[in-house]
Amino acid sequence: MNKIEFNSLVVKHSESLRSYARNFTRDHEDANDLVQDTLLKAVTYFKNFRDGTNLKGWLYTIMKNTFINNYRRVVKTNSFITKEEEISQINLVVSAAKNNGENKFIMEDINYALSKLSDEYYVPFTMYFEGYKYHEISDHLQIPIGTVKTRIHVARKSMKKTLTAYKFKEN
Repeated sequence: MNKIEFNSLVVKHSESLRSYARNFTRDHEDANDLVQDTLLKAVTYFKNFRDGTNLKGWLYTIMKNTFINNYRRVVKTNSFITKEEEISQINLVVSAAKNNGENKFIMEDINYALSKLSDEYYVPFTMYFEGYKYHEISDHLQIPIGTVKTRIHVARKSMKKTLTAYKFKEN
């Protein structure tokens, strides 16, 4: 089969490819892009197609692999982008170093909120904040793990209530 015959056969499958692409993307424009990428790869790699092979299956495989590779690329790209809600502790330290006066007031407020917690909430909360796992806190305090989780939750709620002034603070 020559390249012109192959290209015409590939184009005949474009509608079925488009409906298959919608299963992946759930968006009309993204599906069209995926079909276009698939057709381009099929024409580019024409030499890899063997006569007697199921052309439609070959095209579907190209489409599936293209979608998976694009998805992985997007996920990898998004993992490098830091969103405001998920700023890492390292970035917080860097940004916090800009204004030591403001930080002093904030730390005083946090310490005040912590001091308002009774020991039964303060100890599990601070241990969790320091990086201990629930089961480690449970073993150390000799209380059930559910109680540890509840006390940490109650401590968080109390801290949020005490620190409401910082809820809507802008940079």
